Amino acid sequence: MKELRILLCQTSPSSSSTRSFVERNYKELKTLNPKLPILIRECSGIEPQLWARYDMGVEKGIGLDGLNEAQIAKALEDLVRAGEALKR
Repeated sequence: MKELRILLCQTSPSSSSTRSFVERNYKELKTLNPKLPILIRECSGIEPQLWARYDMGVEKGIGLDGLNEAQIAKALEDLVRAGEALKR
């Protein structure tokens, strides 16, 4: 994975779990992956999404609307696994 982007709304209820996930996990994610750009993009009214950019410009995204923090963590794990599968 070359880059991780988290898109969310600062105020909407649909982004509340994503906001909590970022607040609770950003520091650990950055500590474990100091060279990985982790971008938090806030935009009014946007549905929460998680995007990963891999080698050769390949990108994969997952919608996070309605997911709780544990499900968001699993979505992130799924994106990491998808990137590993691309290397094969």
